[in-house]
This record gives sequence, C-alpha cells and structure tokens, in this order.
Amino acid sequence: MTHTITVVGLGAGDLDQLPLGSYRTLKKADLLFVRTNDHPVLNDLAAEGVQWQSYDHFYEANDQFSDVYGAITASLFEQVQKQDIVYAVPGHPLVAEETVQRLLKEKDKHGVQVSISGGQSFLDPVFASLQIDPVDGFQLVDGTALKGTELELRHHIVICQVYDAFIASEVKLTLMEHLPDDYAVTVVTAAGSSGEKLTEVPLYELDRVTGINNLTAVYVPPVKDNTLLSREFSRLRDVIATLRGPDGCPWDQKQTHESLKPYLIEEAYEVIEAIDAEDDEHLAEELGDVLLQVMLHAQIGEDNGYFTISDVIGAITEKMIRRHPHVFAEADARTADAVLTQWEEIKKEEKGAAGRPEGLLSGIPASLPGLLRAYKVQKKAAKAGFDWPDAAPMHEKLREEIAEWERELASGDETAAAAEFGDVLFTIVNLARFHKIDPEEALRLTNNKFIRRFTFIEETVTAAGLRLEDQTLDQLDALWEEAKEQGL
Repeated sequence: MTHTITVVGLGAGDLDQLPLGSYRTLKKADLLFVRTNDHPVLNDLAAEGVQWQSYDHFYEANDQFSDVYGAITASLFEQVQKQDIVYAVPGHPLVAEETVQRLLKEKDKHGVQVSISGGQSFLDPVFASLQIDPVDGFQLVDGTALKGTELELRHHIVICQVYDAFIASEVKLTLMEHLPDDYAVTVVTAAGSSGEKLTEVPLYELDRVTGINNLTAVYVPPVKDNTLLSREFSRLRDVIATLRGPDGCPWDQKQTHESLKPYLIEEAYEVIEAIDAEDDEHLAEELGDVLLQVMLHAQIGEDNGYFTISDVIGAITEKMIRRHPHVFAEADARTADAVLTQWEEIKKEEKGAAGRPEGLLSGIPASLPGLLRAYKVQKKAAKAGFDWPDAAPMHEKLREEIAEWERELASGDETAAAAEFGDVLFTIVNLARFHKIDPEEALRLTNNKFIRRFTFIEETVTAAGLRLEDQTLDQLDALWEEAKEQGL
C-alpha cells in the first residue's frame, strides 16, 4: 500500500486566515509533523487540543540549512512508511519551502505520494503591508543563499528566510556590496497577522533589528537613483547604448571596429603598466578602460545587427566550459602543462569542426607585435620537432646572421639589410625562447630602464642649469653610470 504525505500550508497570518479545508486536515490528522513551532496558527491549534511533532530540534543539531532540510525529509519519508501523515509548513507549501521541494523530488524513490494542500503564501500580505505592486518588477530571493550577482536592483526585492540575526548580517553584507550603507530597507515580520511589524532601517542596522524570527522577510525598494547603479553591468550597458544612440556623443557615434583598433591595443598596454607598478587601484581603472573597448565593439555589433554583448559573453562562457573538461566534465588534467596540452587539442578540434585551416601556425594573429609573434611561431614549430636541441647552434646561427646583415649594410642594399636584420632578431628570439625568456617582456623592461636612466640624466643636467644638447657624450655617459649605481 502506498502511503501519502499531505503537506499543508499554515499561511502567513492567524488561524482566522487559514482556509477551512486546511483547518480540517490539521484537526483530523492522526500523525501531524510541523517544520517549526514558530507560527501563530500553531498557538491557536494548541489551544484547541491539536498535537504534533516539531522538527525544531534539527535546527539546533545542524549548522547548515541544507543538512536541516535533509534531516527533515529523511524523517518524513521514514514516518510515512508506517501510515499516512500530515506535514505543516509556514506560508504556502510551494513558496520558499525547500523541504517540500525535496519531498517532491524524492517521493518516487521512496515509493510514497505527496499531496499539496493550499495555504496563503506570505507574499500577498507582504505586498499589502508594503503597498507595492509586483507588476512593476519583483524578485523573491532566499536569504540563506543570497547571491549579489543575481539581484535585480531596479525591482522590488523581497528576501525571505531571514530567520535570525546571523542571516540578517549575511544579507546586510551582501547588499552593502551593491548599495550604500544607509540605503533604507524594511524588515517585515508576521505580515498579515495581528502581530505584524514593519521596521524601516538603514541597511547597516539590518542585523540589529530585534524580533527577527521565522516569519521575517526583508524588503529592498527599487533603486531609482542611477548614480547608485554605477557598479551594475546593466547600467554600463545602458550608458554605452546612450552614448552611441541618437542623442549621444558625436565621437562615440562615429566609431567603427576599425577606428577603435589602436585604442584597444593602447589600453591593453596600460593594463600591463599598472600591473608592473603594483597599483591595484590604477589596475582596476585600466581594466575598466579595456572593458569599455569591449562594450563599444559589442554596441557597434548590435547597432549593425550582427551580435550583442550577450553573444560575446555567451561565446566566451561556452568556450571556457568546453576547454576545461577537467573542471566541468569528466576529463583529467592535474598539472598546468596537462591543461595547456588539453586546451590546444580541443582548440585544434574546434577549428577542424568549423572548417578553418588546421595548419600548425595558422592560429597565430598577424597583428601581434613582431617579437611576440616570432616567439609564438617558434614555439608552435618546436612542438612539431622543428627546433635545435641546445643553444650552441643558435649562437652559431646568430653569428652567421649578423655577418650576413653586415655584408648587406656594406653593399648599400637597404631592403636586403632590413631583411637580414629581421633574421638577426628572429634568431635572438629563438635564443630567448630556449632560455625561457619572453623577448617582448624583456625588451619592454629594457625600454623602461632606459627611460628611467635617461630621465635621471635629463633632470640632473637641468638642475645644474645646463642644456642637455651642450653636454659631451662622455659627460652623459658618466651620468648614465651614476644612474646605474643608484639602481635606476
């Protein structure tokens, strides 16, 4: 015989608001269980002689709510094996009630039926008490699992399951990542009942409100001031769309993918400069400038009807999941080298499936800086075995290329000399790669070092009331050596 768990919602208020059918089910129950004693209806039922077993002790025995809910559902499935039972929960059984969702999910495995009896959710009285219309935009979220990234700050937000001061504190900290500390929120307790209480407080005092209990929710009103939304991605998207729109900025309106190319490269290098300076605040600013370039390109794509920022995000999200099967699937890659090998294999498969050229060097962008492109070309070729086994032949090759370059210089053939000089640089890159030196980074460091030392020379000469161009090379070289001694 299949037994049934009948789930009854106790509603959001007093016994007078409980539907007659639910009242009769509770009164006639041979075996009644309640998730928590903390509900006004149960006080009235106790006065009428109704008895039940509460699961409040599971809250005391477990630190995680998921463990509490698991223990409750396990107990209910055990009890229903003997006879039909009734299980009562606050509000409506299908609104913010994790134990009921678990019962529905696992009922077939345990061979029992789950019947849902009605009950008023806490939402209707909350709407009435706060005098808000959810059609304006509404979001219901769980305070025990609140994620700031999922909040719709322009909508009415009701945060349920704010059981105690600890959860209220966690909710406060999450909200303060997106809202000012003094943003006004309302703590709603026992909405719709005779014990209803509304307390408006600044956000930073949320966890100091007394009387927070099982019937408490937190209301966050919609953000109307756009200046408070500057940290939200949706606001950035709106700003870029406005700049490119009919009443926007003439400069932004005229930009194209082609015209923006130099800015993207410039901003990327400024990010590197901020990293080298170990200036986190500056780094955040420069990363924002790179993001601006991405947003502008995406808006141009949307204006032209080709793609949107959602397509950009979707493409990179899918690529990251696809190329990390050791994280999101069943593949195994326990070292960084194994991850890189796996990445390249998946990348090769993707290009083959897309009908793109599969040549070993075909995926290296032609627009890369020369030294960096040479480094990547050589690295790819080396994977196919096209590489010297040690540095000795590379040094020999370098001497050979320098000699050829000098011959072309002597011949006066500038075109040939330039080509031979390119061979010299290419060979130097090969040596750098062999010794695990990034040639682009090495040259960038040398450029910075030269600028520091030359600036020292310039400032020293100027401070002496002299002109740089009047100094001899020996004098300038002496100052250069002084800069070296000072560690510049």
